[in-house]
Amino acid sequence: MKQDEILAYYLTQGAMTDPKEYARLYEDLPADVAGLVKIVQGLMVHIFWARSYQLELSDARQAEVTLRPVPRKLARILELDPAQLDQPRQNVVKLVGNCRDFTVLTVSLFRAKGIPARSRCGFGTYFMPNHFEDHWVLEYWNAEEKRWVWVDAQMDELQQEALKLPFNPLDMPAGAFVTGGQAWQMARRGEADPDSFGIFEHKGIDFIKGNLMRDLLALNKFEVLPWDFWGLLNTPVNEMNTKDMARLDQAAQICQSSELPSAVAFCEENADFIAPVEWAD
Repeated sequence: MKQDEILAYYLTQGAMTDPKEYARLYEDLPADVAGLVKIVQGLMVHIFWARSYQLELSDARQAEVTLRPVPRKLARILELDPAQLDQPRQNVVKLVGNCRDFTVLTVSLFRAKGIPARSRCGFGTYFMPNHFEDHWVLEYWNAEEKRWVWVDAQMDELQQEALKLPFNPLDMPAGAFVTGGQAWQMARRGEADPDSFGIFEHKGIDFIKGNLMRDLLALNKFEVLPWDFWGLLNTPVNEMNTKDMARLDQAAQICQSSELPSAVAFCEENADFIAPVEWAD
């Protein structure tokens, strides 16, 4: 694909990011990157950081992380507080989400404001030393500088200070985030210990495989939940045949390629392998 086709692809909404009947809520919002990220941070609180914001979440509130598409998130946001989206909420009435949710809502806003953007699933290197933490971030196209810029929309001032981030989360440097495809290649080449990738007790090559497939689907504008499992993900790597391992290697290469929308063609040609999911509600 040519660059203008790639940008056009990531300018349109996907199944998870389309605000649908809530699009009107975006109309009066600012169109700058920093302003939009600030709005998302004013609407959501990360489930694993809740206590840092003096919150004790009930089971019902924690279940908000299962809301997949943006319309369901926006409906819950308004249910908790009917104010305009650019009005920061008190922490107690912010939507509970995770890194994937901060990413998906931000991508939705960016696209609505004419900024090509895409979600990425992989691993952050800035949470713990010598560890690749399960994480989602996004990329947006900076038209003035003609480059894709990495953004961690979750990193508000409190989290930046807690983690002592040495960089601007609105313009992350190379290496701060490792995509699922890159992680797969690193593990396969023996460049990194697979057990250094994951979250809590969940780690290893099978975890990496999951984020590779989630990143591939995200490049197809279909962001599944971090714990969604289907088809291929239910087969351990040590039980996979040579053909399927080769296709995983190909998927990893696609995720690292500058021709990222080729992920669309790969998924179409390997439907039996990808086992596309239809979780859009």
